[in-house]
Amino acid sequence: MRIGAHLREDANPVATAEELGIDIYQMFVTDPQSWKKPESHPHADEIRNSPIDVVVHSSYQINVASLNNRLRMPSRKAVEQQAAAAAELGAIGLVVHGGHLRDGEDSAKGFENWAKLFERQADKGGFGVPILIENTAGGDHAMARTLESIERLWDAVGHFDGVGFCLDTCHAWAGGEDLVGLVERVRGITGRIDLIHLNNSRDEFDSGRDRHANLASGHIDPDVLVEVVRSAQSPVVLETPAEGVADDLAYLREVLPE
Repeated sequence: MRIGAHLREDANPVATAEELGIDIYQMFVTDPQSWKKPESHPHADEIRNSPIDVVVHSSYQINVASLNNRLRMPSRKAVEQQAAAAAELGAIGLVVHGGHLRDGEDSAKGFENWAKLFERQADKGGFGVPILIENTAGGDHAMARTLESIERLWDAVGHFDGVGFCLDTCHAWAGGEDLVGLVERVRGITGRIDLIHLNNSRDEFDSGRDRHANLASGHIDPDVLVEVVRSAQSPVVLETPAEGVADDLAYLREVLPE
């Protein structure tokens, strides 16, 4: 079982990953708050040749479901560019949030826009890495907050090559999904869970708020989080507050089998 963490704005992620003793790490390939095209990473060869797995998280403003051309079109371009950068690093995938619509917009068109992302890229030979769609925490018009919305999304994109799923425990909790048995329910829809974002929550169940906490300090029972990991048997990335990541890793190593 591969266990690791998101390394925020780390200039030399392989060195940090080695210091932490992790098996996988997550990184950005560009400023996560901008539309800037990724540049070649100065440690690209080291990242690519390291036995430690890497997964890339896309920038946060991407919303391929949007009905607004001024947001959807740059979002598509950003996914293409960041997937290419992830492939250059030998990443196992690019994590992309499910996105959302505005009040009054037709959700069916949002799911169609997700399908168009893969249809258009198929004509170019695909993305080069799997696109791991991540469930989100809040919003009444989100594409991947509830199991119902995830099922509709998967009906639209699940048949494409290179589509995967990333399950975030804090997002699920904040979105009102019971974590007990959630792995089985998600797999019943998607057939897969390619990555776990293992995070506790600073807020109550069904709050709609995406505020991560360290494993032992949030509202979610840590035993429930561990059971998600055991059930999924998927790579695990912590996105918990940086000052507690070492303790979170130590806790997981203590309670999980080798």
